[in-house]
Order: sequence, then C-alpha cells, then structure tokens
Amino acid sequence: MSVPSTIVHFVYWHLLPQTVCRLKQLHFSFTNPTVVPMTSRSFVPGLSPAVRHWTGLLALLLLWSAPVASAQSDLLERFEDKVTTFTLDNGLTVVVVERHDAPVASFATYADVGSVDEPTGKTGIAHMFEHMAFKGTTTIGTKNIRKEMAALQRQEAAYQELRRARMSASADSARLARLETQFTEAQSEAESHIEDGAFENILERNGVSDLNAGTSADATIYRYSLPANKAELFFALESDRFVNPVLREFYTERDVVMEERRQRTESSPTGRLVEEFLTTAFKAHPYGNPVIGHMSDLKRISRTEAKAFFEKHYTARNMTVGIAGDVDPERMRDLAEEYFGRLPAGEDPLPVTTEEPTQQGERRVLLREQTQPFLLVGYHRGSRYSEEAPVYNVLSDVLSGGRTSRLYKRLVETEQMLQVQAIPSFPGNKYPTLFGIFGVPSRGVSADSVEHVVYEELNAIAENGIRQEELERAKTRARDQLIGQLDSNLGLALQFAEMEELTGTWRTVFKNLEALRAVTAEDVQRVAQETFQRSNRTVAMITTTDDNSQPTAAAQ
Repeated sequence: MSVPSTIVHFVYWHLLPQTVCRLKQLHFSFTNPTVVPMTSRSFVPGLSPAVRHWTGLLALLLLWSAPVASAQSDLLERFEDKVTTFTLDNGLTVVVVERHDAPVASFATYADVGSVDEPTGKTGIAHMFEHMAFKGTTTIGTKNIRKEMAALQRQEAAYQELRRARMSASADSARLARLETQFTEAQSEAESHIEDGAFENILERNGVSDLNAGTSADATIYRYSLPANKAELFFALESDRFVNPVLREFYTERDVVMEERRQRTESSPTGRLVEEFLTTAFKAHPYGNPVIGHMSDLKRISRTEAKAFFEKHYTARNMTVGIAGDVDPERMRDLAEEYFGRLPAGEDPLPVTTEEPTQQGERRVLLREQTQPFLLVGYHRGSRYSEEAPVYNVLSDVLSGGRTSRLYKRLVETEQMLQVQAIPSFPGNKYPTLFGIFGVPSRGVSADSVEHVVYEELNAIAENGIRQEELERAKTRARDQLIGQLDSNLGLALQFAEMEELTGTWRTVFKNLEALRAVTAEDVQRVAQETFQRSNRTVAMITTTDDNSQPTAAAQ
C-alpha cells in the first residue's frame, strides 16, 4: 500500500469516526473535535497534497478574523436573531437558521444513537440501520407493499429458524437445506416487489446535493440540501423513513456491510491495527467495539433485531432536526408538526453506564506486516463534558496544528515521518475517551525508532509548559475554523442540531469557543502532566516484517 493510500484509509475509516453510506461530500462539526471539517480545497498542514484533498482542513485561516477576545460574543450576536428553535408535542426538537442569501436549504437529522449504544453481541447494528434508512418505506420503493411484507415475514421466519438450527449441536442437514431454500425463495419474492433506489431517485429528481449519512461511536447523522422551495419534500421523506421503515433487503445489505468490513479491516493492516488498538485501550467500555461491528455479530444480526433497535432509539425525544437556509421558521414549524408529529415520542434511552477502569500500566499492540509502518498512541481522557475538554483541543493544535507545531517540526521537517497528527478525541467524545496521536514514518524509518520523539515532546509540555504564542495561535485557529464551518448551511444545520440535542442549546457552539478562549498555559501544562503518563498510555504500531529491531529504550 502506498503512503498516501495508507493515510487516506486511516483517516477515512478510523480517524473520522464514521462509516459513510452515501458519500458525495463530507461535512463535519467543530464541536466534535474528533471529526475533521472538510471543504473542497482545504488542507491539513503536514499532509501531502493528495491526502489534503481527502482529509480536509484542521484550521481555516480567514483574513478577516476579529480579535480572539471578542470571538464568541461577535459570532453569537450574528445568529441570535436568525435562529428559531421549537419542540413538538412528541419531544422532537427543530433548530432553524435563516440565511436568505441563496434559494437553497440544508437539512440534518441528528439521532443520538451510535455504536456505543449497541447491545452485547449485536455490534454493527446501528450502522446497519443507517443503511436501511435509504431502502425506502411502506410507500416508497415498493410495487406492492402487501405482497412484499408477506414475503419479508416468511423470509424472517425462515431466518430465525435457520439461525437456531445452525447453532444447534445436532443440526439436521436436510432441515438446514430446507430452511435455506425457504429463506432464499422468500427473499427473491420480496425483492421482486422492490423499486431500487426509489428514495434517492426522488431526491435527485428534485435537485438534491450533499446527500450523505454517517454512523459514529456516538451518533448517526443524515443530511442533504435541496432548493428552498422543496423544503416540504424533506419533511415528507425524512419523516416517512423514520415513521414507516420497511428494512427491505436487510440480509443482502448485511452481506454488503460484511464485505465492507473485509476490505477496511481484515484486508487492511491499518484497519486491523486500529481495531486492536481500541480493544486494547478499552477493556470494559463499548468504545472498544468497532462501529462497523465484529464479523461474528454481523453474521447473526437479524432484521427483527434491527427493527427493535430502531424502535428503541429512533424516537422523537432522541432526535433533533437542523435546518439552515432560505426558509421561513413558521412554515418550518407547520411542516414539522404535520409530518414529524407522527413520530412516536418514545422514552429517553438510558446512557451507557459502564465505566472504563483506570488503566494501571502501558498497553502495547505490535503487528508485523509487509506494509507501510504506522504508529498510534492514545491516552485516556474525559468526555466532551469535562472541564478539561477545551484543553485537549489546544494540546492537539500545539502538537500538530500546522507547520510551526512541535511534532511537525520534530518529525516531518526532519524527514523522520511523512505525516503526524494529534487527535483531541478518539473514537468518540460523548463518554470518556482517548487523546490520540498517529503518524506514518518515512521510508526506511521504523515506528519504534520515532516513538520516543513523540514522548519527548509530550514530556516537554508537561515539564515546561507551552509558549504564549502557541496558545494564542491555537485559539485563533479554533475561531477561524468555526467561522469556516458557519459559512456553510450544512455545517450550521449539523452543528446546531448536534449541540441542541446533546446540551439543550445551539449556543453551546459558541460557549465551546468561549471555554477554549479561557484556557491558560498553566491549564495546558497541568492537563499534560495528568494525562501523559506511561501507565495511562496505549501504543499500537505496524513494523515491517523485515524489521527485527526491538523497541527503543525510551519507548520501553
């Protein structure tokens, strides 16, 4: 695997904590620091041009930025009279941002459910439903819903019997063959009543853009843009796929997801490394599970289980809709009540209560592969709700936020590494997570030979702190990055919906910036001392099969 493709694979599948189902253009939120915002021609300092095209930017430096001291107040004032929020009787919240500069509108549905919410033995089920959400409803994507549903019921009955029979120690081969035939015949009949791609075709005929969805450890997001005069179409389609889902072609799509896993994990050294890294770092918390799911779980997940998962988590009280563009808030309220008012209120799903035990010693993962070396280091940290959360954003910027950053100067400029990047939170941040650092050594340089340089820079911050200019640079980049995100309708819809759902107010977008502005150099040093402990560290690396060297003394 070439170096650029190695990085692209890692960033696309693992650094960005989501599996993308309908990729046309990626947009990500400033308020989730794990996720890198993307524009069409943005760059990540320290990455090659090819990689920059894929991964987007970490900091958008705008020439017209105001002093940082007034950042959050200036930005907030710009939106106070443009944002309308309301909650339907069933508990669904809608955030509307008026922007009348162009006749378009962007829509984002934020479902507060991700892989972290999956039951034991059913990993991958959140991502599976994301796929199902594009398969149509009882009125969209079918030629004869009555006959299709009857066939789906026969298929599911056959599958449930078949699954039980396969798990039996005394499985009867003749019975298994009979059940497999029943399953296949019912599947074929159900598929004969399907209109392929009906949901997407409707949107494409009406000028959709940015059609996309993603499942992360923390959430599932659906988003697209339409001409403003097609706003009612969004409400009709989006509500229908959550009120009347069919979950058609479930087992066919499950095979697609399993193949996706084979490509991104089983057949990828970096994929296997990341999975081993997470399961090593998290011994109890479900952040250790892959978003795409374990293969053994995927093989056994049923349509019935996916439907039950959907009914539990896709409730009005667990979802927020963000809208930004040339729209009238009162009209949006009327449409929301008409269409989304049908969605069951449900109960608020309980949060994950499993706590990751304090790590008592360094953990290491080593893969020997005939491929590009790779280094991944992670330290346990608090969630996005912790007081220290903004400090980790500063630490990330100081370490790898540009060509003047510490790791870039130490490792990239000296040609020891091709790329290096600090990640404030990985794989999520709704619960206590990891501060991560990844890097790709240059040709002929092993991962363990540069590992100690990373620790030297982390220890330098813990012992000596950071310079004031490093702190101010990080704050300026954060503000400018946010401005870049707020310039996009889809960015607005995503960010405001996320914050409204998770914190109860879209204003948290700006409160996060205020919290970052309040970070001091002393805060950074204190958090570095608390976090960058060897006992709190998990290390994963790929070394080439012809490299028989032992870890450096510093790494040991």
